[in-house]
Amino acid sequence: MDFRADHFSLFGLNPGFRLDLSDLDSRYRDIQAQVHPDRFVNAGDAERRLSMQWATHANEAYQTLKKPLERAKYMLHLAGHDIQAESNTAMPADFLMEQMEWREAVMEARGGGDHHELEHLHNRLRGDINDRYEELAQLFGQDELALATDRVRRLMFLEKLLYEIDDALASLEE
Repeated sequence: MDFRADHFSLFGLNPGFRLDLSDLDSRYRDIQAQVHPDRFVNAGDAERRLSMQWATHANEAYQTLKKPLERAKYMLHLAGHDIQAESNTAMPADFLMEQMEWREAVMEARGGGDHHELEHLHNRLRGDINDRYEELAQLFGQDELALATDRVRRLMFLEKLLYEIDDALASLEE
């Protein structure tokens, strides 16, 4: 294993947006079984420290690859495409209007304690997000990285909105 290896190489995977998550899980468990610090309790300080570094690296790589948005951001990073998440917040007007409408619907449902409507919004948005991930997979497959960068930035907004819906649902269940 090579510490400098990218996340895909670490797990012996071909780089790509579409991943078999059960295969990723299995490969992650295999690596953790080899490098987990519990296996090095009686080893010297340097070996224990190296084991901890490897376990941490494997965990970070796994967390990145298992989540589609994080995987997409990582792939763009590897390809030298900066998504400019902090500095470039410009979005098309129609996308921003859609975001405002979604947020208003969530606020209304949350304020009215409408659990059913929040579930409906969650399911609609989850479907939209899944469609967008499918589009993103195609863009990566066609090496359309500039468009993929735009779609990732949009997905960041949508994933945040989904989190807000889930948060509203959780607050109604308390």
